[in-house]
Amino acid sequence: QVQLVESGGGLVQPGGSLRLSCAASGSIFSINAMGWYRQAPGKQRELVATITSRNSTNYAISVKGRFTISRDNAKNTVYLQMNSLKPEDTAVYYCNAALISRAPIKYLELWGQGTLVTVSS
Repeated sequence: QVQLVESGGGLVQPGGSLRLSCAASGSIFSINAMGWYRQAPGKQRELVATITSRNSTNYAISVKGRFTISRDNAKNTVYLQMNSLKPEDTAVYYCNAALISRAPIKYLELWGQGTLVTVSS
């Protein structure tokens, strides 16, 4: 069974930093795009950042210049380095991956379980 497992959320003061990780595990043939989304209380889930298999990145305007997405293909892991955090960054952050599994060979789009990031003094 292929799954995404996130880690790294927590409580941080405004201006602080956090690094989120998301590892894909299971029988994986290849991973295409990976990304991070977030959902604040009472709001819809929104895109934060994405990265393709060729390391082409895309960011939401609200996080550009503060957040950096990266990936380690050898570890099937995507990271989100978050700097200069603001209270409005408070949300549950979800990892997303588009991948092809082995046995059976199948296209999958998966979501992680979510990790809470709270920015507060």
